[in-house]
Parts: sequence; structure tokens; C-alpha cells
Amino acid sequence: MPELPEVEAWRRSLDERLGGAVVAQAGPAHIATLKTFDPPLSALEGRRLAGVERRGKRLLFPLDGEDFVVQIHLMSAGRLRMVEPGAKRPGQPAFRLLLEDGGELVLTEAGRKKRAGVWLLTRAAAEEELAHLGPEADAIGEVELAAILRAESRRLHSFLRDQRALAGIGRAWANEILHTAKLSPYSLTTELGAGEVARLHAAIREELARGLDLRERGAADGKVYRVHRRLGEPCHVCGTPLAQVDFEEHTIFYCPQCQTGGRVLKDRRMSRLLR
Repeated sequence: MPELPEVEAWRRSLDERLGGAVVAQAGPAHIATLKTFDPPLSALEGRRLAGVERRGKRLLFPLDGEDFVVQIHLMSAGRLRMVEPGAKRPGQPAFRLLLEDGGELVLTEAGRKKRAGVWLLTRAAAEEELAHLGPEADAIGEVELAAILRAESRRLHSFLRDQRALAGIGRAWANEILHTAKLSPYSLTTELGAGEVARLHAAIREELARGLDLRERGAADGKVYRVHRRLGEPCHVCGTPLAQVDFEEHTIFYCPQCQTGGRVLKDRRMSRLLR
């Protein structure tokens, strides 16, 4: 699932390659992937890209000296790749930009559900589209984080995944961050002490930086995640088997010893929450 480390790694790898590149052909795009129709994708053709930007988990491709911005949100299954001239490209991409030099920016999405999105927007419309996002998770200060935590009582795992509160963190990195911070996923944001807020802030910075470094070096999930999707494996800190809590749309992975004082968290669909 692409989150801030993965999306930022893509941004860095694509920025130099696409800066100054001229679009020869925009599209085709899957009907479920293209979210806007006016202006049409053909408006990009013959225009020069100005590099790649990122906001939260979204990539932005502004046009050099133009008012247009291409926005791409990969959701959970979308993937981006740069296909150089002569290289084999995917047979049915969800979206592509063909460049004048023969290279192609290709968006693919596994599975039948097409949730990834591509928008062609004016700068003003793009800013409006992104206005709901909170501060960037990797840049927030401890004081600002403390204020956001106090603003509303939330379970920590839910809070970290809320893009309106912090932009860039999803299910996987919420698991990694809370394990590093030694905090329960069910702890309430308004009940954290100063020391716990400091640990959470440090863990956010540390884990997102670790993830970005590994993704830039091409590491796969098995090398990157130490908690996420590792049910039953020994905790890399204490050796306790890692546990999970299943929800309809996501799964929480955690260490009972490091994070919950030895208590096993129960699925709220089946029993009372424990903290």
C-alpha cells in the first residue's frame, strides 16, 4: 500500500526524469481511473512537465509555465513506473503519459476494483482538492502534534490514518510507528502524557525516514516492515509473537508485550475493547 515513504520515493525517482519532458500523448485512461473530463487529457499534449511534487499520499505533476496539474492518487493497489524507450510496458495500463523522447509514465492497478485516480486540474482546483489534508506527517513539530492530538478524542491507530489530521500515513506505517513508540493502537489521543507524545513524534519521524531510505534502495515489503503483516512472528525487540486485530477494512498488527503490557486486544466486532 503506497504511503508517504513509498510515494516520496517515487517522487524523487521521477522528478529529475520528468522535469522538462514534453508530453506527446496523454492516455488512454481507464474509465474508472480518470476522475475529470474538462479539460480533456489531450490538453496535456505538447506541454512540458515541471517535475513532480507530493502532497500526503498524492503525486502532482505540474506543467511548466501552465496552469494545469495532473494529480495521481494510487490508493491501495496502484503502482507507477517509468518505462524507458524500447523497454516492455504493461499491456493494459490504467493510465499513461507518452513522452516525446519515447519514455512512458505508466499507472497500473492490480485487481478488479479500480480505485486509483487521475485528475487534470487547474492549480486553484488542485489546491481546493487538497485543502482537507492535514500537515505533512514527516514535517510536523512536536508542539503542533500535541495540539492536534488534544483536539479530538480518537484511538491512536485511527488518528494516524486520518489524512485530515496528518497527511501521508496509512495502515502499514501506523502499525510500524506505534510499535516503535511503544503505544497501544487503542490508546486515546487526549489521554497521552507529554512523554508519550514525544515518543510518538520521534517514532513518526524515525519510521517514515527509515521507510523512505529503504524504498529508495529498492527494498521490498519483507525487508521494510517489521510489524505489519507479521502475525505470529517474534517481535524484533522482545521476541513476543506479534498479534493482530481484524476490522472490515483494515488489520492492526502490534506486540502485546511492547505496546499493551501483555494484554491481547480484542476485535470490537466480537468483544469489548481493551487498552
